[in-house]
Amino acid sequence: MRIKSPAQLVADSGADLEGHGLRRTMGLFQLVCFGVGAIVGTGIFVGLSDSVSEAGPAVVVSFALAAITCVFTAFSFAELGSAIPVSGSSYSFAYATLGERTAFLVGWCLLLEYGVSASAVAVGWGQYLNELLHSLTGLSLPAALSAPPGDGGVVNIPAVVVMVLAALLLARGVRESARATAVMAVVKIAILVLFCAIAFTAYTSDNLSPFSPHHLAGITSGASLAFFSYIGFDAITTAGEEVKNPRRNIPLAIMICIGVVTLLYCLVALAAIGAMSADDVADRPAALSLIVNDVTGSTVGGGVIAFGALVAIASVVLAVMYGQTRILLSMSRDGLVPRVFERVSPKTSTPVAGTWIVAATFAVPAAVVPLDVVMNLTTIGTLAVMAVVNVAVIALRRRYPDTETRFRVPFHPVTPALGVACCLYLMWGTGRATWLQFSVFLLAGAVVYALYGRRNSRLAAGPRQAGTEPKPLVDA
Repeated sequence: MRIKSPAQLVADSGADLEGHGLRRTMGLFQLVCFGVGAIVGTGIFVGLSDSVSEAGPAVVVSFALAAITCVFTAFSFAELGSAIPVSGSSYSFAYATLGERTAFLVGWCLLLEYGVSASAVAVGWGQYLNELLHSLTGLSLPAALSAPPGDGGVVNIPAVVVMVLAALLLARGVRESARATAVMAVVKIAILVLFCAIAFTAYTSDNLSPFSPHHLAGITSGASLAFFSYIGFDAITTAGEEVKNPRRNIPLAIMICIGVVTLLYCLVALAAIGAMSADDVADRPAALSLIVNDVTGSTVGGGVIAFGALVAIASVVLAVMYGQTRILLSMSRDGLVPRVFERVSPKTSTPVAGTWIVAATFAVPAAVVPLDVVMNLTTIGTLAVMAVVNVAVIALRRRYPDTETRFRVPFHPVTPALGVACCLYLMWGTGRATWLQFSVFLLAGAVVYALYGRRNSRLAAGPRQAGTEPKPLVDA
């Protein structure tokens, strides 16, 4: 139950053990683009059809329910990100409020949200690459080498390729990655707006009936799947050490991203169901391209949507891999994971070794694991982390009432309590099999902490080992 205060976390983040620190180069616009880049991707371009198969036309309600969960939790992330502007995100927030063991398990779950989610996002890249190739040349990659495993694919080569490309860009530097993410964010928003404009020309209210064929259970299950489309907004807090004026810009960027993405998703879902019946959209890969092809009567429009999807998915892989490396960097500083992850290149000011380890590790599940398994496990892990973050903001107010912050959660503690309830509700909708997989995953994390993290914790050994001057420690 060892605790690191917010002041100590901030101080330690500026005392890099390798002698090189991260640079504050990201402004508000770049941070918003980074957030949008982390959110908009496979969930809406590939996962929409899965949500439709569960909820039917009520998928719009499912997206709204998932958004409400995100809004409650976004408030908590905004306050914590302003109070503790370091790279560790949820892991650091838990360390400051709930103790080292909980923090390690949060960091362990973040492997699902960032590492495994990079795999899940990358899996969908091959589907839209095939759609674009077919629209341009009439040719397609063999399904065995491009389709998701379990859905006609054997080894998903495009998924591996996009992860390697993201690692190459991340290793070059944050400034270059931020610029690329900004361009890609603008492109994919423009593509989704174009989709809505085309799909609404074929809109018919008959496609919305029956509105909720599977009733509340279908909406809940659809919301659990739709939540995957929102995963990534908290990646903004992983950039805490590379953002200019983080106490102001982190909360602002989170709120802007959630608002823009929620509006966009609900419009896309309504346009898709209005243009093509739910039965035709359900369980169809590259659904947005198929809808545009059907509405326009040609493959040109579908090719444009496929290009947008390729850009969107690539930007999400880039953003979540960035987040994973920064979380591992923070955990490595604390001694809870091997020191290789905290090494920052003096040339690029990025954790190059950690970036390539993350890319190599998570390219494997991207190549060989079925998409639905990865998506469900990522969703439940992310929801668990968000539930902890909502608890952490309550604990922050009680432990450190005078902590400097530019944003405070409104209607505290009711809002974070509602956030916890919504997270648990959506976790319930992921199904028994996913709960079993997640329980095994958590048990494995507890074993790793007991055998490695607890023994190597620098906080347990004393602050001198962490490269800082002695500071008073707080034990819970």
